[in-house]
Amino acid sequence: MITGEIRTKVDTIWNAMWTGGLSNPATVMEQLTLLLFLKGLDETQTRAERQARARGTALERDLFPDNHDSIPIVDEQGEKVADGRPYGDLRWSRFATLPPAEMQEAAENHLIPFLRRLGSDGAPLRKHMASARYEIPTARLLAKVVDLLSDLPMRQRDTKGDLYEYMLSKIASAGQNGQFRTPRHIIELMVAMTAPRRDDVICDPACGTAGFLVGAAEYLRRHDPDAWTDPDARLHVETAMFNGHDFDGTMLRLGAMNMALHGFEDARITYRDSLTEEHGDEAEAYSLILANPPFAGSLDAEAVAKDLTRIVSTRKTELLFLALFLRLLKRGGRAAVVVPDGVLFGSNKAHKEVRRMLVEDQQLQGVVKLPAGVFRPYAGVSTAILMFQRTDSGGTEGVWFYDLRADGLSLDDKRNLLVDENKLGPWADLTEAEAALNDLPDALARWREREGTERARPRTARSFVVPKAEIAAAGYDLSLNRYREIEHDAVEHEAPAEILSRLREMEREISEGLDELEAMLAGVALEAAE
Repeated sequence: MITGEIRTKVDTIWNAMWTGGLSNPATVMEQLTLLLFLKGLDETQTRAERQARARGTALERDLFPDNHDSIPIVDEQGEKVADGRPYGDLRWSRFATLPPAEMQEAAENHLIPFLRRLGSDGAPLRKHMASARYEIPTARLLAKVVDLLSDLPMRQRDTKGDLYEYMLSKIASAGQNGQFRTPRHIIELMVAMTAPRRDDVICDPACGTAGFLVGAAEYLRRHDPDAWTDPDARLHVETAMFNGHDFDGTMLRLGAMNMALHGFEDARITYRDSLTEEHGDEAEAYSLILANPPFAGSLDAEAVAKDLTRIVSTRKTELLFLALFLRLLKRGGRAAVVVPDGVLFGSNKAHKEVRRMLVEDQQLQGVVKLPAGVFRPYAGVSTAILMFQRTDSGGTEGVWFYDLRADGLSLDDKRNLLVDENKLGPWADLTEAEAALNDLPDALARWREREGTERARPRTARSFVVPKAEIAAAGYDLSLNRYREIEHDAVEHEAPAEILSRLREMEREISEGLDELEAMLAGVALEAAE
């Protein structure tokens, strides 16, 4: 997450780039991304070396071989024109100590060729790096930025995405076209609820920084580490399991770099405008979809892919994405996706038809209502998570609802930690006091009981199951408040005889009071007459 420390450091770096002659915010972001990736590669290499020493095994892959190999100097066509520096000179720990002039020479001539060699031939990472350019103009500026980046905390593997999130806010792009990054702990909840398996083929059709794909990979490492020791499973996991689409070149490059830093250089992070291109080559290709797509309003009718409008006739992006998910999922495939609240209760024909399809034609499993502040400061829109499975034959018996009120962070624009950072997410072991500030572990536990004890919970509880027939009778309304019952405090009523007795006593007291008042007034009148 973005802390005040990181904000301050990024602001300082950004201002240094700005005053150093880079006036285009997108260029600033691009150059910082390349340098952060280089820094991250060194950290990845260091971690791999430490693990290899601990196991007493050879290093599987040396990203910075310190032998006689060197990074060739290439022309615009990629043809070698001269030998260059040893690969080891671009290892951050060494690169950051070079004199400014040597550092600039290494970056100008060798940085991009070095990054382009990562990944296998034809891998998306290489493709996205083909359009990368190094543009920091002076050695002095580069040395200053490198020094500042070296001081930047990079403890967590997804920090690159956190930094990019803040960079987006600085170029006024966060929220534009409905894009905003999903917090890692919300991703972890959605991933845990869908429980990725080693044979899954996972897709995020609006992948951005690839946060959902990274989250799924980390879940698999935690719950099925043997997938990396089975040759067939490992080949699938590292080359075919993770698929992401986006139509922003910088997003694609960052997503590909993020996956590479997590050990998936061959992840399929590809260019695609998911709502406008036909999907015949991808129809029913995926067993799991995880996504928080942009909600940008409406597209031109002529631009929408025809295979999506055949599923639902609409131009609204939030409904088109749901149609897209159904188009991409295999039969039996499952999904956990973020939608704006309007999808749950919108009254127009397209909204109702999408909900009807999910309930009647597919298997709608759950709805998690998220607090409105989850995506602040970039968006205050109210959202929910939908969990469903494509069946094409129905299967919805009851829909599980959960009212998630706290995620461990304040729900204002500051999004301050309310619990310790390691107590965020669905896996945290919380005290009773902490559990009141982070609902995610409770949500996951109750989700796993949706076919059992959850069915007996009252509608006044945080979670409950609503039968399909009741949802259909309500016009397929999926808003939790439609089915919630308010719990009233129990009131003990007195017996009628006791009430009558009290009324008679009150009548007697009032009568006596009137008699006293009458006597007092008579006395006052007598005194006045005398």
